[in-house]
Amino acid sequence: MGIKQALKSLDAFPRAEDHLLQKTQSGALVSIVGLAIMATLFLHELKYYLTTYTVHQMSVDLTRGETLPIHINMTFPSLPCDVLSVDAIDMSGKHEVDLDTNIWKLRLNNYGHIIGTEYLSDLVEKEHTTHNHDEGDNHQDHSEEKTHGHTLDQDAEKLIKKVKQALANGEGCRVYGVLDVQRVAGNFHISVHGLNIFAAQMIFDGAMHVNVSHIIHDLSFGPKYPGLHNPLDGTERILHSASGTFKYYIKIVPTEYRYIWKEVLPTNQFSVTEYFSPMTEFQRTWPAVYFMYDLSPITVTIKEERRSFLHFITRLCAVLGGTFALTGMLDRWMYRIIEAFSKPDSRSIRR
Repeated sequence: MGIKQALKSLDAFPRAEDHLLQKTQSGALVSIVGLAIMATLFLHELKYYLTTYTVHQMSVDLTRGETLPIHINMTFPSLPCDVLSVDAIDMSGKHEVDLDTNIWKLRLNNYGHIIGTEYLSDLVEKEHTTHNHDEGDNHQDHSEEKTHGHTLDQDAEKLIKKVKQALANGEGCRVYGVLDVQRVAGNFHISVHGLNIFAAQMIFDGAMHVNVSHIIHDLSFGPKYPGLHNPLDGTERILHSASGTFKYYIKIVPTEYRYIWKEVLPTNQFSVTEYFSPMTEFQRTWPAVYFMYDLSPITVTIKEERRSFLHFITRLCAVLGGTFALTGMLDRWMYRIIEAFSKPDSRSIRR
């Protein structure tokens, strides 16, 4: 008996007899509100426990010999598809004519609706010899040397007539697809450099009239992961006066995204700065949209993790216990306030 009595003395939750308990309407109201609050907080904590969070880690990039996928989706509202070409070059200046390329061009009318499709089986590689390709001077001089003395054949004349008609109709072009390039610094650009210099001159009557206005719907360097934001998505650059060259300087950061179920997604994120160089009548270059990219030596690993169950239980006890204690205090206050206001009324009735 002594042990049982000792155990009873340790009871922190003594029970009162039923006839000593008084139930009130205010207590019922506080109880309902408290239960609703506790249920809401419980669901919030459960959702917080089930959702994952990410941890970022950095290390030296050790990947070698892999290709870099470049996903392109752009619209040129003022240039027909027949004059647009995609050129690429890496840092060494080496030209790879057998790049695995999947590029499509969609003809657009002046309302932006698709009226035709064209598939490019390979890249249009131009004659670049140095890494200063992005300045355009060497490219222009070499193109003039190559085409000097050549006359326009019948096919070129047909192309000129076709493009002029497309320009008169307000045709545009949407270029999309994937470029697989070597994993080294380089650049790619979209321009009219694939045209014969004399044909380009006859079509546009000079570089000043080449409108390279463009809309970047998507530009990425790998698959997307949750939370990724590509800074160039949705970029719109429309020229209303003189033409020029757009240059986007891109810094690519190799990234690994590790899902909670251990699947690894290799991809890349990037930062970008842009520069616009307006054309002058004395320049010998042609307008283009350049994307100069370089790779960071640091790779970022993003890992999904979930909070521990013990952390969940600790937060749940704190939230529910605090709510229960607060509603108990609120019930006592309401009971005393109601009792204080009801006592004078009962005395006046007795008198």
